[in-house]
Amino acid sequence: MPNDRLKQALNAHGMSPQQLGEQLGVDPKTVSRWISQGRPPYPKYRAQVAALLREAEDWLWPEAVSEQRRDAVSASEVVEVFPRRAAVPWDTWPRLFSEAAAHIDVLVYAGLFLPEQMPAVLDTFVAKAQEGVRIRLLLGDPKSPAVALRGEEEGIGRSAVAVKVRNALDLLRPKLKGVPGVHVRLHAVTLYTSIYRADDQMLANPHVYGLPAAQAPAMHLRKLTPGGLFDTYTVMYDKVWDDARPAWS
Repeated sequence: MPNDRLKQALNAHGMSPQQLGEQLGVDPKTVSRWISQGRPPYPKYRAQVAALLREAEDWLWPEAVSEQRRDAVSASEVVEVFPRRAAVPWDTWPRLFSEAAAHIDVLVYAGLFLPEQMPAVLDTFVAKAQEGVRIRLLLGDPKSPAVALRGEEEGIGRSAVAVKVRNALDLLRPKLKGVPGVHVRLHAVTLYTSIYRADDQMLANPHVYGLPAAQAPAMHLRKLTPGGLFDTYTVMYDKVWDDARPAWS
């Protein structure tokens, strides 16, 4: 059977079988057979194609990738686990963002510790945007029920987290508003994990009921293959981003 998923992914990227073959060093006729006859490539080519097309390998070839292999690769994406976000070495944060070459994504309720305790990170965002790095920052909408509930669950009052968000925005606005390539939006979702991503590196901070994010665990992740643990969080990020509104006009 033809591999319609691979065909669609190529079309979406404006790439022909010949162009794909050239990038992989593979005969274009072989690539055509991957599509027309549904033949799965060797594993090394599957991984390369999935990365080029930014699709999950097990989505392009669901019968070729075993669940056991997917789980093993996903588990190996965990570089380090910290018992608390506050235990992440302080120099990790500026290094994470300064090494970005393509995109920086942040998803938080307030994330006040960044502009308040590490203001130089904002200068890094501006410098990276000038280099062509896409910067996306997502903060909780201070008017949303989700933000009020978060404060209540932490035992600090329904307005407390909203105040933190507004304080964060007041610190972000002078540096970032109007900077080309820097986009700031407000979300209204129940946030289960805060995300700090720079290219294929990420600090994921799962939330724990009743605890502030700084006291909840954090994981350092490194993307190894499409469709793994890393991509679980990036897909979630994009969903939240699509439903969010601009932080300022």
